[in-house]
Amino acid sequence: MTDTEEHRRLIVAGTGIAGLTAAIYAARSNNDPLVLEGDEPGGQLTLTSEVENYPGFPEGISGPDLINEMKAQAEQFGSELKHGVVESVDDSERPFRVELTNGDVYTCDAFIAASGASARTLGIPGEDDLMGYGVSTCATCDGAFFRGEDMLVVGGGDAAMEEAHFLTKFADTVYIAHRREEFRAEDYWIDKVQKKVESGEIEIMRNTEVLEMHGSAEEGVDHVTLARNESGYPSEKVDDDETEVFDFDVGAVFIAIGHTPNTEYLEDTGVELDETGYIVAKGGKGGGQTATDVEGLFGAGDVVDYHYQQAVTAAGMGCKAAIDADDYLEDLPEAENEAEAAAEAADD
Repeated sequence: MTDTEEHRRLIVAGTGIAGLTAAIYAARSNNDPLVLEGDEPGGQLTLTSEVENYPGFPEGISGPDLINEMKAQAEQFGSELKHGVVESVDDSERPFRVELTNGDVYTCDAFIAASGASARTLGIPGEDDLMGYGVSTCATCDGAFFRGEDMLVVGGGDAAMEEAHFLTKFADTVYIAHRREEFRAEDYWIDKVQKKVESGEIEIMRNTEVLEMHGSAEEGVDHVTLARNESGYPSEKVDDDETEVFDFDVGAVFIAIGHTPNTEYLEDTGVELDETGYIVAKGGKGGGQTATDVEGLFGAGDVVDYHYQQAVTAAGMGCKAAIDADDYLEDLPEAENEAEAAAEAADD
C-alpha cells in the first residue's frame, strides 16, 4: 500500500530480541501487534555466530537461529511481521501516525520503539567479510570463543577500556589500538587498564589504526594490517615517511568505537532523548518503567540501554514494554470515553 492508512492497536519497531519479546507478550495479550523489521533484521545478534549466554541453550545457539525461533514464536501467537523502516512518528494527535520510508502509513494506539542501536564500525577491507568470524562488536558476547588467542580492541573510550579489561579473562594478550595519544575514557577505566598493563595482560598501541583485516569465514581472523604515526590519525597519513605500516598477528578483533541509537524518527516527537540519541525512559519501580514522555509510546532494548546491551536484558525490557503498553491500552477506552463525555458537556 502507498499513501494509505491502516490502523493497528500496537506497532513494534524492531525485530531484535527486545522487539520480538515485546511482540510475543503483546500478541498473547490480544493486542494484535504489527512488528516492523528494519534494515538490520534481527538486530546485532545476527552478527554473532554463536550465542552461549542466553538462558535455556546449554549447547549454545547461533544468533540468526535464536532470532528465527523468536520470530516463529511471535507469529504463532498472532504477531504480524512486515519489512519497514520508520521514517517518522507523529504524536501531535491520537492515534499516532507512523510513516515508513517507502511511503506506507499506519496509525496506532500504542507504539513500542525497539529499533536498537547500530554498532559503529571502521569501514575497512575485510571487516564485513569477517564480522562474526573473529571480528565482533561485543566482547561479552564473543570473547570466550577466542580463549588463549591474542586479541585486538579498537577504540579509546570507556567501551574500549571496559572490553579490553573484560577480555583479559580469555586472551593470551589483549592489545588496544587507539588512533590518538590520549584516551577519551574516564580515569576510572584508564586506571583499571593500566593495572592490567603492569601485569602484562594488556599492551597499548597508541597513535595506531587498523587498515585492513585478513582471514576467512572458515579460519577466522589471521592478522591485521596496522598503521602507526606518532602524531596520531595514521590512516590519514599512510604515505608519510613517518608512518609505519605493518602486519600484526591476532586471533580476534573487537571494535569498540561506540553505538548509534536508531532514534532519528523520534526527534520531532515529545520523547526525551539524551545527548547521544538514546531514549530516556521513566524507569523507577512498579509499572510504566519503559514509558517515555509521550503517553502510549514506550522504549525497549538497546535503543534505551546504552550500558548492558545484552540479549537477555533486551528481552526483559521487551517484556516490560509489552506489559506497559497493554496496561495503557486497557485504560484507553475509559480515557477516550471520559474525553468524549467532557467534550459533550462543553458543547452543552
